[in-house]
Amino acid sequence: MIKTFVAGDVFSSTSPEAFSMHEKSNWGEKNGKRIDYSGVEVLYLVEQGKMEVFFREKEIDFDSLMKRLIAKDKKIETKYAVFRDLRKKGYIVKTALKFGAEFRVYDKGIKPGEDHAKWVVFTVKETERTSWHEFAAKNRVAHSTRKNLLICIVDEEGGVSYYEVEWRKV
Repeated sequence: MIKTFVAGDVFSSTSPEAFSMHEKSNWGEKNGKRIDYSGVEVLYLVEQGKMEVFFREKEIDFDSLMKRLIAKDKKIETKYAVFRDLRKKGYIVKTALKFGAEFRVYDKGIKPGEDHAKWVVFTVKETERTSWHEFAAKNRVAHSTRKNLLICIVDEEGGVSYYEVEWRKV
């Protein structure tokens, strides 16, 4: 079990289990003598029973953790549904803030650092609307980072549909 602590907006662990899971399955990001985790990674690992999260020595359960993350990110439930689905399918999913997207996803068998991510991911609820300008901007981000665009639509039951967009020369 990974013991993780919250300090501000940062989730981190110095436990040997954290380093082992990072090396084996690419959970979190190595930051000196600790492993830092994104909110969706923490949610997933807590839900799977592989992590305990503490704030000032008090353990935070999954529901409290979700409420805490919603206060900082209104899209966290949608992002989490996509993250959970992709990880269960065997993909490595990392944040993509520097690309202006929710995630970057590595093809199966590829680890970060070995090769580039195949997809840049944008998540949306099926009840949301988007314009062609927003779609074009997302596609431009994917193209400029040499990745395919993966639009992930989350339905009311938490199911995810995937739409891949790639550039083709004709």
